[in-house]
Amino acid sequence: EGAATAEGSAAATASLVSLRELLALIGANEWRRKGVEIPALGGDRIHPHYGVFSPARGEYVDLVAEAPLPSQELAFDIGTGTGVLASVLARRGVRRIVATDQDPRALACARENTERLGVADRVEVVEADLFPAGRAPLVVCNPPWVPAKPTSPVERAVYDPGNQMLHGFLTGLAAHLTPDGEGWLILSDLAEHLGLRPHAELLDAFATSGLTVLGRLDVTPRHPRARDTSDPLHVARAAEVTSLWRLGPADR
Repeated sequence: EGAATAEGSAAATASLVSLRELLALIGANEWRRKGVEIPALGGDRIHPHYGVFSPARGEYVDLVAEAPLPSQELAFDIGTGTGVLASVLARRGVRRIVATDQDPRALACARENTERLGVADRVEVVEADLFPAGRAPLVVCNPPWVPAKPTSPVERAVYDPGNQMLHGFLTGLAAHLTPDGEGWLILSDLAEHLGLRPHAELLDAFATSGLTVLGRLDVTPRHPRARDTSDPLHVARAAEVTSLWRLGPADR
């Protein structure tokens, strides 16, 4: 029953899943039931669905809560997931947010969370492959941070094969910004420390997409793994920095 709840379905059909997948479902059900406390939302909770990225690492949410807003009129939240960033923007006074995703689980999750948080009147959750129609003075995206191939639904929330979503966001950003608008890319450099994406590749992607860097806000991880010397990835995790890149059209 807990697994069905975590997956967003109460269907009582027989199925065969691996032990790893079953444990992931049980953990996801606990997250969905209890929620994740978000300091940037005044301690209110986000309830992630199975296969939707959980905002348990709140430092990246804090970046969106602290960055200076270029406008409070309209924002796009690309790949909204749980709807946490759209909700933060609404709480900051942005009058209208269009939050997109193409995963039915994420769409249901974002709608549920924005309703629970009382911001659904300002957050429109729509199905789209990255961008909605039109332009906005603020376009936000927190793509999966690791360019690797997922092997299960829960891994799809953290892996971006071939940096597909990252590059899709960057190549389409300029065409969806107003002339004085900003794109906020929230991205960890963990992949760089693991040798999976050179830093120069990211900077080249900005340039080839017709974007310029207007500024950057950085934060170091606060999660326990960053201090766990027994973790095989400790060296990379200890050096990790998560950044909010403020991007604008290069020709403005």
